[in-house]
Amino acid sequence: MFNYTVRRLFSLIPVLFGMTLVVFAIIHAIPGNPAQVILGQRATAAAIENLTRELGLDRPWYIQYVDYLGQLLQGDLGTSLRTRGPISEEVWPYLAATFELTLVAMLVAVVIGVNAGIISAWFSKSWFDYVAMVVALVGVSMPIFWLGLMLQWGFSIELGWLPTTGRNNVRDPIESITNLYLVDTLLQGRFDQFTTAIKHLALPSMALATIPMAIIARMTRATMLEVMKSDYVRTARAKGLRMFWVVYKHSLKNAIIPVLTVIGLQTGLLLGGAILTETIFGWPGIGRYVYDAISYRDYPVIQSGILIIAAIFVLINLIVDLLYVVVDPRIKYNK
Repeated sequence: MFNYTVRRLFSLIPVLFGMTLVVFAIIHAIPGNPAQVILGQRATAAAIENLTRELGLDRPWYIQYVDYLGQLLQGDLGTSLRTRGPISEEVWPYLAATFELTLVAMLVAVVIGVNAGIISAWFSKSWFDYVAMVVALVGVSMPIFWLGLMLQWGFSIELGWLPTTGRNNVRDPIESITNLYLVDTLLQGRFDQFTTAIKHLALPSMALATIPMAIIARMTRATMLEVMKSDYVRTARAKGLRMFWVVYKHSLKNAIIPVLTVIGLQTGLLLGGAILTETIFGWPGIGRYVYDAISYRDYPVIQSGILIIAAIFVLINLIVDLLYVVVDPRIKYNK
């Protein structure tokens, strides 16, 4: 499996290289001059020309691309055109915010989705099965922007239980260590701020978890129904094993691989930045970071941000492939 992992990691290089080329070509096709956007509409033509030359945007695109690749090979993500700061330092707080939101959302989605799918398969064609699958269908179909606004209206405005936007209380800010606020508050022993961070995470994670939860529930139900018809499941039940152990120990282990695939894909998609959710809830994640960069024509930020998102996505797919071996020892990656 070690050789397989190494080969897969090396295979990521042409994928990411192709991604940089495509993204570079697309963003340079966006109309507008970054210098004009940075300086504003009232800037003089001379000022725009000077800033364009200073930013190196007057050079041919292929020279700019080669320079960008050279920076990447040295571990340098470049410098933001707007803030003039190194992207490698700017991007982590946004990436950490998205990590935290995605992990909490996927935890909710997996726990509820997998168990809902199992119970639906266990009590197939029961009232719970019909209700769970209808709810799952509604969850997949529901527009995320509408759900986010309804959650804000219900839990924040009407009930006043949870905050509407942001990651923490601006009057009592959390001291950043790792920029993962749940971790930082525990490291500092600030359990009051830990509770505050949980409250700020609640609504966006609920909104973000809805679609993955529904997809996971439907996939779990489908695979569990197929597995529970197997001979070894009937044998286990004939031996008198409790239904709970038959389902969770024997059936789930053999039905989990398709579910793992779905979980991996959904995690990669969410880590790519849930722009609508982050915008509605004022969450400073990687999606909003790249979106704002597009508004300012900040080419280096757009390129590096999308490259990071692509790298995360393919790495998650690799991790899921390796988890197959852990879940099912019959799978071998020897070649």
